[in-house]
Amino acid sequence: MNIIKLEEMLKQFFNEDIGDGDLSSEFIFSAKQEGAFSFYAKESGIFCGAPIIEHGFLLLDHSMEIQLNKQDGDTVEAGDVLAVIKGPLQKLLMGERVILNLIQRMSAIATATHQAVQKTKGTHAKICDTRKTIPGLRMLDKYAVRIGGAYNHRHGLYDAIMLKDNHIAFAGSITKAVQIARAKVGHTVKIEVEIETKAQLDEAVTAGADIIMFDNRSPEEIRAWLPTVPSSIATEASGGITVENLQAYAQSGIQWISLGSLTHSVKAFDISALVQMKGDRSLVHY
Repeated sequence: MNIIKLEEMLKQFFNEDIGDGDLSSEFIFSAKQEGAFSFYAKESGIFCGAPIIEHGFLLLDHSMEIQLNKQDGDTVEAGDVLAVIKGPLQKLLMGERVILNLIQRMSAIATATHQAVQKTKGTHAKICDTRKTIPGLRMLDKYAVRIGGAYNHRHGLYDAIMLKDNHIAFAGSITKAVQIARAKVGHTVKIEVEIETKAQLDEAVTAGADIIMFDNRSPEEIRAWLPTVPSSIATEASGGITVENLQAYAQSGIQWISLGSLTHSVKAFDISALVQMKGDRSLVHY
């Protein structure tokens, strides 16, 4: 993860929430009062977000003491304490919501990804993400996918060529689109072609695509069409793939399965914070 970029993102997120100051915390507590947060899991899954906790709280106050009990990728159970952060109460409360929001989302993505990867056991298929991420959070979303045990598809429009139906329609054909792209890109840039019919598959193979995406095709169609694809061309399935049918796709012989659901529709992982005033042995919900 690019830590420089992460810290710039966190500054932006904090500025959005804090604005000119946290009225609740600054009016109730003095700058000298200290306490502690304990972040704990309220469900089972995969933890993700350690860099958010570390860099987030230290951005607010360099004197923060951060104890991470879980590292990214660790399995957690309900009740597990993920981290303990000690420092000025004002700054703890300023950072709590933003940091919780991020680690809840990242842990949800990592957990969903881990569950998807388990469905491919015993096959050669690998799970990857898509560009269906929350704008502004792509680096974190894709990091969480890797923590969950899967792979990243292209990060944006800039690091690979994907010729989808509209590109092909505007270009006139798969062959023309691939030829034009191939003549202009360097040798490190891959060209992926989306297909929906057997005729399109044959054309993409002849045109010399590096990757062929079977879009909204059934596992049975993929299994029947794959023998016509040379081993030099990578294959990917996408569209209409759910937890219920994921195993069938993995068993079709496809090499890659891209899932937009890993990032576009996860439910936040349930994490809460307990706070403790300095000198107070009792913990209370915040």
